[in-house]
Amino acid sequence: MPQLGVLTYSVPAEHDMPRVGARVVVPVGPRTLTGVVLGEAAAADTAYTIKPIKQVVDDHAFVPADVVKLTEWVSEYYLAGPGATLAAALPPHGLTARADRFKTVRVAALTAAGLDFADRLAAHRGEIAEGPRLGKRQVEAIQLLKGSPDGLHAPVLTERGISSAVLSKLKTLGLVTIRNDRVDRDPFEHAVSAVKPQTPRQATPDQQAALDTLLPLAAANAFHVALIHGVTGSGKTEVYLRLADAVRQSGRGVLMLVPEIALTPQVAALFRARFGTAVAIQHSGLSDGERHDQWHRIRRGDVDVVIGTRSAVFAPLANPGLIIVDEEHDTSYKQDETPRYHGRDVAIMRGKFANALVVIGSATPTIESYTNALEGRYTLVTMNTRVLERPMARVTVVPMREEIADAGGDVVLSRSLAAAMQDRLARHEQSLILLNRRGFATAVVCRQCTATLECPNCSISLTVHAHRSLSRRSGEAAKADWIARCHYCNFSRPVPKACEKCAAPYMERVGFGTERVEAEIRKLFPSARIARVDRDTVRRKGSLVETLEKVARREVDILIGTQMIAKGHDFPDVTLVGVISADVGLGLADFRASERTFQLLTQVAGRAGRGERPGEAFVQSLLPKHYAITLATTQNYRDFYDTEIKYRRTMRYPPQVAMVNVVARGKTFGEAMEAARELAVATSGPKGFVILGPAPAPLTKLRGEHRAQFFLKGTSRKAMREALQLAVSRKPSLAKRISIDVDPLSML
Repeated sequence: MPQLGVLTYSVPAEHDMPRVGARVVVPVGPRTLTGVVLGEAAAADTAYTIKPIKQVVDDHAFVPADVVKLTEWVSEYYLAGPGATLAAALPPHGLTARADRFKTVRVAALTAAGLDFADRLAAHRGEIAEGPRLGKRQVEAIQLLKGSPDGLHAPVLTERGISSAVLSKLKTLGLVTIRNDRVDRDPFEHAVSAVKPQTPRQATPDQQAALDTLLPLAAANAFHVALIHGVTGSGKTEVYLRLADAVRQSGRGVLMLVPEIALTPQVAALFRARFGTAVAIQHSGLSDGERHDQWHRIRRGDVDVVIGTRSAVFAPLANPGLIIVDEEHDTSYKQDETPRYHGRDVAIMRGKFANALVVIGSATPTIESYTNALEGRYTLVTMNTRVLERPMARVTVVPMREEIADAGGDVVLSRSLAAAMQDRLARHEQSLILLNRRGFATAVVCRQCTATLECPNCSISLTVHAHRSLSRRSGEAAKADWIARCHYCNFSRPVPKACEKCAAPYMERVGFGTERVEAEIRKLFPSARIARVDRDTVRRKGSLVETLEKVARREVDILIGTQMIAKGHDFPDVTLVGVISADVGLGLADFRASERTFQLLTQVAGRAGRGERPGEAFVQSLLPKHYAITLATTQNYRDFYDTEIKYRRTMRYPPQVAMVNVVARGKTFGEAMEAARELAVATSGPKGFVILGPAPAPLTKLRGEHRAQFFLKGTSRKAMREALQLAVSRKPSLAKRISIDVDPLSML
């Protein structure tokens, strides 16, 4: 019941007290729903009638008690309803009955009649000669099953055109029997086959030093947090594997979080190659059935290593002794809807509850995590050199003002980047081109009256997309085939031929995204094998993994994409990285803009030169002197940290203080501002924090609702949470119109 709070019920005398984490059937108003037991109520409120539970579904804890405890902490810390948080820890349809088995069909045991299978079939046909005869599909089913004495899965027969009705008829005639077998679906078996088991190579000096520090911490069976700050290509994954091996041998489980779905099969392949099938996967990209099967494998204790994205932090893994958060800086760990938890921080709390070692790793740690390491709250482990002492990519910043002065404002690829791409094609090496903005053009503007095409539901310009596939010859989309789409609410419409305000036929596409980059590259290199990775190209399940596997098999010469391609991928034949509009994120109204730009540039440059051949990167920018760009080109994290922390301390931003973002919504802007003002007044007082706002949110309209926001800033999260809880209790009518984000990563 995600939308409800904690409810209290009595336990009838005929029922034993259900365990914490067990499912129970309870009445909720006129409905009957399934819930999860959180514990025994301290005292009953006599002002209300306490209804009895109707049924105890489980005689054990369906959700392990330690996971229930973790969800309760998340609810309290992030001010989220306990139902919403607990729902994040459940498998698909966890509160409803759901089959977790495939049907398997096998030939019936017909030896009792003293006949072999063929004789029995012939005799049976003779017996029913005057009645209904076996149809074509029934005979085909019999022939298929004749050669499979152990039976066949029903889906296999379905693929051959044999329906369940055909099988039911054969069962009625006594020719087949049907049994139900549990068959767990392995969602990434094809990805695992690409990585063969191999003996680990000798550890590098940096890897060995890291293991010398971390292995004793893992063996201590006590809570501890360590930050591995390792440059891209330094071999952090091998350290994770060896730590995991030691923890598994001690009898405890391993939980590893990765930021993106795209990284899950790659990491799972490495872990399965090392540890066999005792590895489970959990993330939202799996089908409901796959997630269901994986969850129950973990719950049954069939595996001791779990790999997944942020929701995997709630996996029902027994006795975790090691929790790894790879690429801990990545914003994908923060959920942008209730419960708005951060996977890394929840992982640290799970480690605390389990007395486990928590290892967080990154080449570009967050300012908060690195501060915790410098101040002694985390153990800092540094890995400064790449495996086999391979050099870091040589990075060149291209001042785009000079390119624009020479080639015009519509230039996409600088001359130096285009020449480097041509050189890689001639040498049969791969290139990776990053632009963290999808679409063909960022806006449509009337040249006469300057009106832009805007989303009717959100306060943002519509992005232009090419509706059909781009022509490999011209690089252009089909004529009059442009679609304008909102990237927030997905509203779309055709791009008009004329301005809807002044009727002028001068609608111009301005700015560019990954589609335009692809078009330009196809035009420039018509014979190159090109692939694009962004949200528009990976909607179909498995398409992202397929594309990345093609890159790994050298079936792609140039890979174009958004930040998806900058994270953790290891392509040894990529020797060139190009970054288009490197400063695209610096103009955002967000105090973390410089940090994110530095992280993205450092990470994507680290994709080049990971094999035997050295790498090179070209960073195109209109702000080539900005410290986030200049320091990223030299991979100089410490100088960036020192510069950024001074700014944070001066402006009193995290980690100097903590923040809470409160957004109020309304049918009109005035209604949203009034709701924000009411709640801000109810929250204010001498409580050791300040309130900034309310003010219009940067996105003042989103999905049809107007938005206003205010921030709480102070040194005590507890004081801010308690003040907000009290304010909301005093203004219950506002509860459904506000969202509260503790430790926000987005200011929008």
